[in-house]
Amino acid sequence: MKDQLVIEGGQPLYGSVHVSGAKNAGLVLMAASIMASGQTILDNVPRIRDVEVMIEILNDIGVKTFWNADGSLAICPPSSGQVSKQTCDELSKMLRASNLFLGALLGCTGEAIVPLPGGCDIGSRPMDLHIKGVQALGVQTEIEHGYIYAHSGQPHGARIYLDFPSVGATENIMMLASKTPGVSILENAAKEPEIVDLANFLNFMGAKVRGAGTDVIKIEGVSELKAGRYSIIPDRIEAGTYMVAAAITGGEVLVENVIPTHLHPVIAKLKESGASIEETDGGILVKAGARILPVDIKTLPYPGFPTDMQSQMMSLLTLACGHSVIVENVFENRFQIVDELKRMGAHIKVEGHTAVIEGVTNLCGTRVRATDLRAGAALILAALAARGQTTIEDAVHIFRGYENIHQKLSSLGAKVY
Repeated sequence: MKDQLVIEGGQPLYGSVHVSGAKNAGLVLMAASIMASGQTILDNVPRIRDVEVMIEILNDIGVKTFWNADGSLAICPPSSGQVSKQTCDELSKMLRASNLFLGALLGCTGEAIVPLPGGCDIGSRPMDLHIKGVQALGVQTEIEHGYIYAHSGQPHGARIYLDFPSVGATENIMMLASKTPGVSILENAAKEPEIVDLANFLNFMGAKVRGAGTDVIKIEGVSELKAGRYSIIPDRIEAGTYMVAAAITGGEVLVENVIPTHLHPVIAKLKESGASIEETDGGILVKAGARILPVDIKTLPYPGFPTDMQSQMMSLLTLACGHSVIVENVFENRFQIVDELKRMGAHIKVEGHTAVIEGVTNLCGTRVRATDLRAGAALILAALAARGQTTIEDAVHIFRGYENIHQKLSSLGAKVY
């Protein structure tokens, strides 16, 4: 896999780009598939590094997987229903979503030994809400030597309140509760589109989940889930990234295979920045404005502005005609990209969770490093707009979440090598 990208800046992007399936939806659906009897077929699964690692974890616990000729992914738990209750430490440390096997394995086998998760270094991801949730459903847990040891004692439905609307905790609780006897009510649940997609997938397999997308999710446990064929929603963060690419390069791009309602927070901020946004039958058409206007952003859980789009917007605002302010309320290490953008000529000051961006006339190409997935995408955007050549090192982070990004950008007229 390529570990660097070289980009010649200054090329406005024109054309259309097709958005792949959602990374964060696909990963949880892959984990949930082990709870069903039979072969699950998932359509619209992105061929990205995080999915490859998830496949390796599934294979390691005894689940067979293969790609079909039509691009769909088949997931085949053993006919005996017995998968390994422990996930691989080395693989789990490569992937934040590995923690989703806590709920999936408990729902499948009643036991789980799961390492504390890895992934991008963008801030702490405590598992306390996950553990609190499964404990309420009758699970006994211990944490030793970096592992969570969990087994169902007397499983039962429960009312659970999350102190913070954690996406991962909501997903783990939903998966386990769908196979736990009784009725469970999850309050202050996460409302992201990926949560709704998981609920739709579980219901498709025979679960009884209601209220996903709202603060309160009600789950009535069932004894069995049956596999089938299901298509994953489009990736709203990939879509947002290409929308910003059109705006920052002074181009015009039709972003295809999107659900516009998932992108309303991003659309609102891009319009504030001066871009023209039009929802069409084919997707979302983004036309760059005559100039980039300053915008203030605060990241919040959905339906607020997504933290996963904050770095990309920061790249855009480095070229705005004025001062912008970004407040990061979700992950404390999201501002690692600031030093890299400064190397390209950006003027940014950070104090705590707040970044103040003074727009400059031009960015200049140089050698930078991707510190995490979204920072890598943001550096691509900055490089596309910069004068000269930019080399992005540690680009492997980018391939964790963007399918064929260099080919897609090249099809829009970018010079990416």
